[in-house]
Amino acid sequence: MHAFRNILRTEARLYLRDLPTLLTTIGLPTVILVVLGLVPSLRKPDPTFDGQTFVSYFAPSLLVVTLAMVGVNTLPSVLATYRERGVLRRLATTPAHPAALLAAQLVLALAGILASALLLIVVARLAFGVPFPRHPLGFTLAFILGTAALLSLGLLVAAVARTTKAAQALAVPLFLVTMFFGGVYLPRFLLPDVVARIGDYTPPGVQALLDAWTGTSPQPLHLAIMAVIAVAAGVGAARLFRWE
Repeated sequence: MHAFRNILRTEARLYLRDLPTLLTTIGLPTVILVVLGLVPSLRKPDPTFDGQTFVSYFAPSLLVVTLAMVGVNTLPSVLATYRERGVLRRLATTPAHPAALLAAQLVLALAGILASALLLIVVARLAFGVPFPRHPLGFTLAFILGTAALLSLGLLVAAVARTTKAAQALAVPLFLVTMFFGGVYLPRFLLPDVVARIGDYTPPGVQALLDAWTGTSPQPLHLAIMAVIAVAAGVGAARLFRWE
């Protein structure tokens, strides 16, 4: 435990030192929200969104931005870099097992994701009158499972990528797919119906987040699939992961 605390402290310092990446990871979804919210027509209720404003409709998709950046982009790249530079191998010869570094990275990833989500939700409410998630339990469950699914996929990428370039080559397509099906590049109502339905079952499960935010209980199937992906990818990463 003492070794883990020391590693976590060191990794946190490195994490906070990279201020541009930190601000982008935490603040980008909120910046996008503010830019959209400054357009008057996007703050007016619209029958297309069941009487919601576009800003309210689009807010859950903005959660995907940080989840994708942290889960399938940053996390695997950092771990692959540590492996390529021999950091994990050297840790294996000390009382601080490399698993402590992996745990520290997950803690920091979760902290960044949570900070970004809270900032987005609070600014959406205070600046644009977007209601807080109306089904708090369902939203929390959907957010946890969606986050777990993406982090597990990121760990799976880190497990099979032996170098930083290999990790990036695998992570970038996964990042783009996540953003696309999450309705970030194009709002989901503009996507073909079949594509939008695929997005319902693609991590992090944006439809479950949208349902819970607007007060509808998320569909159990959506949550179950996120859980299955999280477990399957996590088990695969655990079996394939190598410290060197």
